[in-house]
Amino acid sequence: MVSSDAQRTVWLDVARLVAFLLLLGCHATDPINAAATYGSSAEAISADDIAWGAIWGTFVRPCVPLFVMLTGALLLPTSLSMKAFYQRRIPRVLWPFLLWSVLYYLTPWLTGVLGADKSMVTYIFSWAESDSQALADALTTIARIPLTFPYLASHMWYIYLLIGLYLFMPIFSAWVATATRREKEWVLLLWGASTALPYVTEFLSTYNFGTCSWNSFGTFYYFAGFNGYLLLGHYVRRYVDWGVLKTLAVSVPLIGAGFAISYHGYQTMVALPEPTPEQVELFWTYCTTNVALMSLGWLLLCKRCNVSSAKAQALLRNLTLCGFGIYMAHYFFVRPCHDLVALLQLPTPLRIPMAAVLLLVVTWSLVWLLRWLLGRYARYIVG
Repeated sequence: MVSSDAQRTVWLDVARLVAFLLLLGCHATDPINAAATYGSSAEAISADDIAWGAIWGTFVRPCVPLFVMLTGALLLPTSLSMKAFYQRRIPRVLWPFLLWSVLYYLTPWLTGVLGADKSMVTYIFSWAESDSQALADALTTIARIPLTFPYLASHMWYIYLLIGLYLFMPIFSAWVATATRREKEWVLLLWGASTALPYVTEFLSTYNFGTCSWNSFGTFYYFAGFNGYLLLGHYVRRYVDWGVLKTLAVSVPLIGAGFAISYHGYQTMVALPEPTPEQVELFWTYCTTNVALMSLGWLLLCKRCNVSSAKAQALLRNLTLCGFGIYMAHYFFVRPCHDLVALLQLPTPLRIPMAAVLLLVVTWSLVWLLRWLLGRYARYIVG
């Protein structure tokens, strides 16, 4: 969700479009998967809905890694000083984040002011932990913004991650600028090993590689997490230049293998008698081997995309311009788009991707309108 006119290439804009479709598809599954996992739903859902919710929920896992890889591809290495980098990047994220967080967290209270039943809260926000419409609860949630987010606006977790990556990037960038290709490959290899840690912890040992009740920072800790995706995005952009056949020969098996592991692992965990939230999410966790395989496969495919139409390129550039606002605003429209698609009575496999496309069109249009109306002040609202 970051851009640079000086660095832009069309394939990165294509990758951003793919990332958004996957992201919105991820959230389009929420009304189904929340009901299937926790039995919280405003409507009855069928076995087909549950089955396809799991399939699409697995398919869209590369959404967040793609965004992080795009950030690395566009911003690593940076020529800006630490101070200049922070001044340019963090305010652009911070002010819209605060504004939209307040809007989301006041919404349960507003539903009560408008006379709606408490069920409206969990109807709008599928993962909401509470149906409280009390203003005091809303204000408490707002006061906690510096520390955490509630699940009613579950997508806000990414902004905490993004700000953390921005804080780290000038430091990381200094190494990226001087490291050789081989050195970067060694770091990526160690990061790849770290993506197996969630499974080691779940299936082999709660504590491993030096972690224990008084130490959370084991051997691979300093190579783990989303910084690996930053470096991977940089690496693919700078060093990978394959033909179509080699790209397909590598990327399709990566996506297929990653999907198979993610899907069957997810089904295994949800079939447990009383799975914990951590177990439910285990094989869908973004920094796991299987999701990393899918994510790399998608980025490689996108790099071979060639969009020659000037109009299509302009549209993709506009998506880049509106991207952060789309991320901020879209969760208000997840349920309406879900319900509208349901009225069309489409075959079950098509409902989630259709809802994702509709969600993109609606939110993109809203953000474009806000940018047009607000002019230079739009950056404080939609980035």
